[in-house]
Amino acid sequence: MNAPLLAVLADVRALLARPDNDFAWSSFADRDGALAELDALTARVRTTGEVPSSLRILFAPTGPIQEVAISSGWGDAFLTLADRFDDVCP
Repeated sequence: MNAPLLAVLADVRALLARPDNDFAWSSFADRDGALAELDALTARVRTTGEVPSSLRILFAPTGPIQEVAISSGWGDAFLTLADRFDDVCP
């Protein structure tokens, strides 16, 4: 199990779950779609301990999470989470 990564994923999930998020510029259809995708990837991390490559895409600059973050007013919080993600997934 990768506890530091799971902590990052839990924190980003809490931000993505906010009811006032704007998903228009992301590849996520909506809040439920974003949470379902993140939950599935989190389950893979829990099961295998590995980092799915699609997680790297979600956390990439101008990736889906950052697009939601910027359009929803939590861009700075995303940058902090992205740094934490990079620290645990070099």
